[in-house]
Amino acid sequence: MSEAGIRRLAVIGAGAWGTALATAARRAGSETVLWAREAEVADSVNADHENPIFLPGVALDAAIRATNDVAEAVREADAVLLVAPAQHLRSVAGQLEPHVGGDTPVVICSKGIERQSAALMSEVTAAALPGRPLAVLSGPTFAREVADDRPTAVTLAAEDPEIGEALIAALGSRRFRPYLGDDLVGAQIGGAVKNVIAIACGIVAGRGMGANARAALITRGLAEIARLAAAKGAYAETLMGLSGLGDLTLTATDSQSRNYSLGEELGRGRVLQEIVGERRSVAEGVHTAEAVLSLAERLGVDMPITESIDAVLNRGAGLEEMIEALLARPFKSEAR
Repeated sequence: MSEAGIRRLAVIGAGAWGTALATAARRAGSETVLWAREAEVADSVNADHENPIFLPGVALDAAIRATNDVAEAVREADAVLLVAPAQHLRSVAGQLEPHVGGDTPVVICSKGIERQSAALMSEVTAAALPGRPLAVLSGPTFAREVADDRPTAVTLAAEDPEIGEALIAALGSRRFRPYLGDDLVGAQIGGAVKNVIAIACGIVAGRGMGANARAALITRGLAEIARLAAAKGAYAETLMGLSGLGDLTLTATDSQSRNYSLGEELGRGRVLQEIVGERRSVAEGVHTAEAVLSLAERLGVDMPITESIDAVLNRGAGLEEMIEALLARPFKSEAR
């Protein structure tokens, strides 16, 4: 980070969310370079100022420059925003390692838990980019609404509060409002597990089970998120904020959510492979369910909703079987 603060940002990942973040950064006055894995995306951003594959119909600031060369993307960057899909974050961060300065802040903007290791994204990043100051950006965000400059609030949790303030200055604007925090673990758990709960809520909607059932799932899902976060050392207050309750409420109630809409299709009787095969974008909850359950079992945390969704997505369980198993659970204290 330069003495003048953070003015040059490298956004690593040109999906819908990465492109929207690049747009938010430009509105805040930051110089922005967007790294795209696909050469055609970089070419379109540079020539036409649009990302027609992942964020069609949104006019991008002509000052946003794109490249598919990672070294070029991070050259002279004051901070790096990692927006690669969660299951590819380790590989992408490893490519960056020779090119990112040892004191360059790295902001994790991907939501998920690594499937193979059950590691949080901060743990993955710390292993691939050791020694760099870390921060986590999370909260209730639909990429298109951010790109369209609709009012949005997010959590920015930083290890170093001074770096956190500099990042907020580089990203924040009147309609994109980051709130500073220091609970990186809580911000990540909330952002990852809500995708699994959103699939469950989509299934409820797709099967026409009613608003009562969805409200119950959101509430009990938040309890699961809080239990897992506490077991990993997070603060309870974090889960009541933007990266917990806020993100869950958004993702589990609106068909703009890739995870909720996938659940809706499952609830209507479609096959998972068929739904996934039709989409360019990733529904992180499909990959995260197994990882969340693995982490929960390791920490001795009871997560029946997550377990049920993992059984449907990864273990061949039928929807009726899953629903009946949840409804047959014994009555218990709400506080446990």
